[in-house]
Amino acid sequence: MLKDVRNGLIVVFGAALIASGFNLFLVPHHLLSGGVSGLAMLTGYFTPLNLSVMYFLYNIPILIAGLFMLGKRYIGFSILSVISVTWFIAVIPVNLLVTDMLLSAVFGGVLVGIGSGISFRAGGSSGGFDIVGSIISQYRDFPIGNVLVAMNAIVILAMGYLDNNWNLALASMVSIYVCGKVVDLIHISHIKVTLFIVTDKTEELLSSLLKLPRGVTLIKTQGAFTHKEKDMLMTVTTRYELVELRNIIKQCDPNAFVNIVETVGIMGSFRKR
Repeated sequence: MLKDVRNGLIVVFGAALIASGFNLFLVPHHLLSGGVSGLAMLTGYFTPLNLSVMYFLYNIPILIAGLFMLGKRYIGFSILSVISVTWFIAVIPVNLLVTDMLLSAVFGGVLVGIGSGISFRAGGSSGGFDIVGSIISQYRDFPIGNVLVAMNAIVILAMGYLDNNWNLALASMVSIYVCGKVVDLIHISHIKVTLFIVTDKTEELLSSLLKLPRGVTLIKTQGAFTHKEKDMLMTVTTRYELVELRNIIKQCDPNAFVNIVETVGIMGSFRKR
């Protein structure tokens, strides 16, 4: 319960960062963010409709679709994020902090990326194409940030066509690219690592490791110098779960020898969520 409250507060904080990126950096220059927020911005720039209202309305069908494919907890946090972003967009005044359009694109992308990334880390998303990206990455092991960049290309093309101003469109592309890279720096569950654990406390470690949603392989080994037989446990996990694994190993066997290597690719069964 306390963990959910903490994660909810993180999601709200992320929403405040996203809305600040919009109203303080992107909107004053008529730049776009990615995904549904970009569509809402396009609507707000070319019609008298309100940006915050359109952001909320565009997210409704995607949230409904995500509810059936991604689970109630994830979508619950995503709904909290969408409502919070909608509110923050309405209350944070649009203010031109930086006169340089490219600087605004970069720093707006950084703020939106940090807000979206910590929402992902807390177990939700900022809605919109983030949910579509989560659905794709659940079934295809792609970095979410790269998925978002690819899907946002159509939004950029639409802006260049409607406004006939490719400077704004290309600056928006910079913002979206920066945002995607920041998301991937924070949301690292797509990065896999392999742990090789040489231990004398095999059963104690196994009883703790097997409680996690990861498989463990037991390999019999022998020290080349001492010729002493030991057990080596091998498991593949994500960078996001690595901290928890390290804590388990330190608690069970502080003297274990652990080799951690980044995994280039995986074939076969691997639980993504």
